Amino acid sequence: MEPTPEQQRDAAVAELARLRAGLAAGLSPEQSARLQGSTPEELEADARAFAAELGAGAPAGNQVGGPRGGDVDAATGVAAGAAAYQRKHPKREPRSAPTEAEQRRNPFAEPSYTTSH
Repeated sequence: MEPTPEQQRDAAVAELARLRAGLAAGLSPEQSARLQGSTPEELEADARAFAAELGAGAPAGNQVGGPRGGDVDAATGVAAGAAAYQRKHPKREPRSAPTEAEQRRNPFAEPSYTTSH
């Protein structure tokens, strides 16, 4: 038996209420679909409890795509990117240039093993 238009509307309203409560608590749409309650208050309480169990918090600003890594700074722009790169990739001591004798040495001229007859 196919649902009536009223039943379809009620299901859509309930899904929207779960989604709103879940997103406000920092849950993903998939996690929000698991919320239970018949009123917005019950859904919000369930969303807060579920988020606390998962360790999720309220989303920060208009963040899209889930939690950001610890290496993402609030600063933006080219200068901030250059500073972050230099922190991650510190300067190394330059290697000394090989001497002329080292450049001319044939690595295959000297045996790497000894033969005993």
